[in-house]
Amino acid sequence: MTKLIIIMLIALSLEAIGVVLLSKGLKEIGEVKRVSVSEVARLIGRGATNRFILIGMVFETLFFAGMITLMAQADISFVWPLSALGLVLTTFAAKVFLHEQVSSARWAGVFLMMAGAALITYSEKVKERKSALSPPAITAPSQ
Repeated sequence: MTKLIIIMLIALSLEAIGVVLLSKGLKEIGEVKRVSVSEVARLIGRGATNRFILIGMVFETLFFAGMITLMAQADISFVWPLSALGLVLTTFAAKVFLHEQVSSARWAGVFLMMAGAALITYSEKVKERKSALSPPAITAPSQ
């Protein structure tokens, strides 16, 4: 399980970096002035050439690859809830790198997500201990 946690932390760090870069790039290209095909095309064109958006997409792709690796090796009921820790890392990254103001209510939410992730990790350890203690199933030979 330690290997899975390390892969998860690396993947979530990549996600946090990617989200911060995407946010920075989106703020650089500007907001939608009016909803029209030409305005959307303009923003897509600017986004396709913005270095922060492009690098952010690379980091998000690496995060996705990490998640696929984790989902192939562990229960989705373990992996996916732990991915919420990405919100914790992203909140810290937004505070530090984008200088966003994070209210005490948001920090309380971050704390609750951390508590939830701890419970999920604990439940996985309990599951591993139980399977290690239970005798292997004996099957009748096929005839």
